[in-house]
Amino acid sequence: MTSNPNSLFNPLPTFPKLLLASKSPRRHQLLRDSGFDFELVEIDADENYPADLTPEEICTFLAEHKSQHHQSPIQEKILVTADTIVFINNRVLNKPANAQEAAEMLTALSNQTHTVYTGVCLRNDNQTHTFYDKTEVTFHPLTAAEIQHYIENFAPYDKAGSYGVQDWMGYIGVKGIQGCFYNVMGFPIAKFYRELTAFCQNQQSRKT
Repeated sequence: MTSNPNSLFNPLPTFPKLLLASKSPRRHQLLRDSGFDFELVEIDADENYPADLTPEEICTFLAEHKSQHHQSPIQEKILVTADTIVFINNRVLNKPANAQEAAEMLTALSNQTHTVYTGVCLRNDNQTHTFYDKTEVTFHPLTAAEIQHYIENFAPYDKAGSYGVQDWMGYIGVKGIQGCFYNVMGFPIAKFYRELTAFCQNQQSRKT
C-alpha cells in the first residue's frame, strides 16, 4: 500500500478553545467525543424569527441571533451557537411544549419524509461565519401505541420534531436517512470541523 506523502507534512489542525452556547447534551457529546476543547456559556435569547424566511434562513438566523446575545469579550476563543429545526409540508417543527404537541408532531412525521436543518454560527472578536447542513429523514408508519410509549418513557421535549434519532424512536421509527446522521442529532460535526478549520485559517491570514 502506497502511503500518502501529504500525511507526513500536513498535521491535524489545532483549534482555540470553544465557547459552546448550548444546553443540548447531544452537542456536548459530539464535541467532546471529537476531541474539541470547550466550555459552556449561558445565552438567553428567544427563538422568534421573521415569518418570510426559508428553512435554511430560519436555522442560520436563529444561530446568529443567539450569538449576538453573547455580550462578553470572546478574546482568543471561538463562540459556537446552533439551532436545529424539523421541516415538513411547509411547516416548521420546533421543540414540543407538552405531550399533546409531541404526539401531533410524531403523527405528522409518521410514514413521511422530513428535512432536518441545523444552522451554526462561529464568532470571535474579528469575524462571524454562519453555515447550515440539512438531512432528509424518512419514517416508517408509527402506531398510536408507539407514539404514546415514546412520549411516556423518553424525553422528547428538548428535541426539535419531538424525537431523537439516537434513541428508541430513531431505532424503531427511522426508515432511511440521506445526509449527515449527526445533523439529525443536532450538530453536523463533520461539516463543523471543516468550517471551523477554514474559519481559523482565515483568522490566521488576517494576522499575517
